Amino acid sequence: MKNRKRGFSLVELLIVLAVIAALIATITPVALNAIQKAKATQVAQNLKTLASAFENKAYVDGANAADGLAKLSDIARDVSSDYILYYTHTAGTFTCVVAFTPTDSVNPDKVIEVLPTAVKVAPFPAISSWKTLTKSNTGTKAGALSSSDGQIFYPFIYSVY
Repeated sequence: MKNRKRGFSLVELLIVLAVIAALIATITPVALNAIQKAKATQVAQNLKTLASAFENKAYVDGANAADGLAKLSDIARDVSSDYILYYTHTAGTFTCVVAFTPTDSVNPDKVIEVLPTAVKVAPFPAISSWKTLTKSNTGTKAGALSSSDGQIFYPFIYSVY
């Protein structure tokens, strides 16, 4: 009687490893794309939330309430320093742009895919004076908005009666 060891042969182990490698090669790009899409969706949601919060502030507290804001954290919590709100208003009509300067992990094209009204080119070139709100302060910007590498702009206009 032969004393044969039980277990897998080398060929069987190599086949299993090849199948696992093929599965990993197939799943990795899908997972990476899902991560990029999730980050882009988060940025798009933040752009819309900041725009909505600013608009609501004017609707609730009046057209001049925006001038009393000191920083973005007055209308939203946990705002990243990557966001800037530019606005100007005349006779109750607000022209606004929420800008986002992406980090390496956010793909601007994916953000625009999720939020089609966002653009990579600075909007409203005729407006030469903006008020700004950042994470830490308020200020003004002289001159039209300019596009920088990868920056995303979410423009919106509304009126307060």
